[in-house]
Amino acid sequence: MKRPNGLVIAIDGPAGAGKSTVAKLVAKRLGYLYVDTGAMYRAVALKALRLGMDIGDPVTMAMLAQATDIQLLSQPDGSVRVVLDGEDVTEVIRTPEVSEAASIVSAHEGVREALVAKQRVLAESGGVVMEGRDVQTVIVPDAEVKVFLTASLEERARRRWQELRQRGTEVPYEQVLRELRERDERDQRRAIAPLRKAPDAVEIDTTNLPPEVIVERIVDLVRACQRARG
Repeated sequence: MKRPNGLVIAIDGPAGAGKSTVAKLVAKRLGYLYVDTGAMYRAVALKALRLGMDIGDPVTMAMLAQATDIQLLSQPDGSVRVVLDGEDVTEVIRTPEVSEAASIVSAHEGVREALVAKQRVLAESGGVVMEGRDVQTVIVPDAEVKVFLTASLEERARRRWQELRQRGTEVPYEQVLRELRERDERDQRRAIAPLRKAPDAVEIDTTNLPPEVIVERIVDLVRACQRARG
């Protein structure tokens, strides 16, 4: 199937592997739309926390996801602003509390069904770089280019720790490392859409690679795919 606006590029991998940074740069380089699927789960989690709801209740969370308006607004620099029910929550959804809650909320089948449907609509016409958990196995398994980014647990924790510090959130590195390890185990073992690499995805270990090198590798994959498709 040839999409009118270009290819669909799916970038997946564990937390802290560099998905967001790389996906934004690839989208900007190609002039594609950047779609942060994880931000949508974070937005639902944030709303649930604010309302004091039980994030472990699958029925309640599914209803909340269906009734929540989430918009991803593309910016000139390739980034995306996340708007929750009319409020820009781009920064606030990145706190450790929301991150943990989002990991729990995203495991509910009803929540995933509601948000995956919206994400697939964004990908239909192509010309998108879709980043997040299970994009290459569940959301867009027919993506023309699939990339699975990895990195050592220690490096991923260091990146997340630095990211939090830059946002003004002081959290001990050991805490970030522990929470990331627990999140990995939860994401890999969950029954609904567990974290895994698609058989036809290209794996890139980002531990010792700068973002620019990773972007070049992905762009090369895209160009090769475009040539093969004519």
